[in-house]
Amino acid sequence: MALDMTFFQEMEARIPKGKVRTRFAPSPTGYMHVGNLRTALYTWLIARHAGGTFILRIEDTDQGRLVEGATDVIYRTMRQCGLTHDEGPDVGGPVGPYIQSERRDLYGKYAHLLVEKGAAYYCFCEKTEEDAGSFDRADDPCRDLTAEEVRAKLDAGLPYVIRQRIPREGSTTFHDVSFGDITVENSTLDDQVLLKRDGLPTYNFANVVDDHLMGITHVVRGSEYLSSAPKYNLLYEAFGWEIPTYVHCSPVMRDQHNKMSKRHGDPSYEDLIDQGYLTPAVLNYVALLGWAPKGERSEQEIFSLEELVDAFDIAGISKSPAIFDIEKLTYFNASYLRALSPEDFARIAEPYIRETVKNPAIDTAAVAALLQARCERLTDIPEKVDFFDAVPDYGLDFFTNKKSKTNPEVCREMLEAAIPALEALADWTQDGIHDCLIALAEKLGVKNATLMWPVRIAAAGKLVTPGGAVEICRILGREEALRRLRAGLEKLTA
Repeated sequence: MALDMTFFQEMEARIPKGKVRTRFAPSPTGYMHVGNLRTALYTWLIARHAGGTFILRIEDTDQGRLVEGATDVIYRTMRQCGLTHDEGPDVGGPVGPYIQSERRDLYGKYAHLLVEKGAAYYCFCEKTEEDAGSFDRADDPCRDLTAEEVRAKLDAGLPYVIRQRIPREGSTTFHDVSFGDITVENSTLDDQVLLKRDGLPTYNFANVVDDHLMGITHVVRGSEYLSSAPKYNLLYEAFGWEIPTYVHCSPVMRDQHNKMSKRHGDPSYEDLIDQGYLTPAVLNYVALLGWAPKGERSEQEIFSLEELVDAFDIAGISKSPAIFDIEKLTYFNASYLRALSPEDFARIAEPYIRETVKNPAIDTAAVAALLQARCERLTDIPEKVDFFDAVPDYGLDFFTNKKSKTNPEVCREMLEAAIPALEALADWTQDGIHDCLIALAEKLGVKNATLMWPVRIAAAGKLVTPGGAVEICRILGREEALRRLRAGLEKLTA
């Protein structure tokens, strides 16, 4: 019996036309890994660069892999990254619903339409689920059932899947932005399942139907889907639909031979943020994992999100795999931290400073000012500044420094002179402390470093500190700084 085409005509009438439309369509199966974030970013940039529409679609038809709370992770990540969507489950739009499980009634209709067009068939075989990728269609008795035989099996209530009918002869050619034209022999393609026994579509079928009905013009996905692209093309052609622009992105690798994987300890987006990286730095670095700017921006490395929108061109996407280099990301992050205003850096650094600096008398903004030029990741901060709360236990060997020409004996003499000079200082400010110690070094006939080294070691108890003796003493305050210097002198005279 012929299908009523009214429904399909109405669906076609809903499709927006005339502008670029892209979609990010994650499955809510857990965290947002770096490859997923890159796909979201590229998809968003294509739409924004063209003044088009960016859609968020949740693909939840694989019910067995769903993770509770994963959809919230997707929303939160997109929001934190500034990748705003114009249409989606939470904002609506003209071609909703935007959650695949809420569209399940659509897919059966389109699968049956394909059967009527001769591009798909009912399969009643025992081995009928999606995992039958190696299904040998040459041995599939269902492919060539007559209409009467199919009707009899359906009337008998036999369970079935609907499979794509791949042509036995010829070849299929598809075009990808990065990989160019790729031709495959149809004889190498399997009759993939489109509709499963439970009435839910397979990933490959749902994607084609939803992308068409949502008016998607550019499909961005991983290069692992290149092998499925010919079957997608055959579906589009069978329906008589326009084929979108394919943008297949090569994988993000942890090294020359292995893809990034959470299973192997590689970080997700949330992991990177927890490790002290800034979202803009992560986005900037991820954008360059497989894409390079062209023209006057070809040498540029640091991009704001707005600059990426302006510069992004799909022609710059590489077909070569990109290796994720945490040291390169750290370099980007340090650049972003140093470019922040002092006020912004102090604001984001404060919770990290307070992890180890509990004393409310310590000015976290003053501590942050010491850190900004010396910090690569926010998580480096607590260990760098823990001495402000308490001097760690340190040995006399800390007072020996060849470059500063110090040893314990020299340092004892320096502290014996510095303590009374600082006790007499009326103006406990950075300039006041600085001028006092510089004048004292000149009076003692030693280099500035010879005096500053023991003052800093006694004040901080660390060989490496953000800021020098002057800044540390000023932040500690007169009473605490002098107490620490006296304790250092006692250590040297014991």
